[in-house]
Amino acid sequence: DVELVESGGGAVQPGGSLRLSCAVSGLLKYSNWDMAWVRQAPGKGLEWVAWISTSWTPVYIDSVKGRFTISRDNSRNELSMHMTNLKIEDTAVYYCAAPREHWTSELYRGGATTWSEFRYWGRGSQVTVSS
Repeated sequence: DVELVESGGGAVQPGGSLRLSCAVSGLLKYSNWDMAWVRQAPGKGLEWVAWISTSWTPVYIDSVKGRFTISRDNSRNELSMHMTNLKIEDTAVYYCAAPREHWTSELYRGGATTWSEFRYWGRGSQVTVSS
C-alpha cells in the first residue's frame, strides 16, 4: 500500500522556522506525480499551501509566498517544505498529499480545496505557532 509519513512539525514562536519532510513509499512512478502540502486549522476548511509539479515548478498560496519553499527529491521519494517567518495563523495540521491531477490554474481557488482533490495523504504533522 501507498504510505506517506510526515515529520518535522512542532511548536515555535512567531518568526520561527520549521522544515517538514514527507517520506513516500509504495507509490508507483513517484516522479510522475504532482505533490502538495495541505493544511487544516481548527474550524477552517482544508487549504493547499504549496504544490510542486512533475517538472519541479512550485505554486504557492498568496499568504505563504516568500516564506515557504516546497521541494522534492525524486531519487529518495521525498517531499519537503521549509517554512520561515511563521505566523500564528499558520497553526494547523500539515499533510503531505498526492493530487489526483496535474497542476492547472483551475486548481488555484484561492487555496481552498477538499480531500477529493487528492489520491493519497499522510496522517499529518502538527505545527503550532504561538507567543
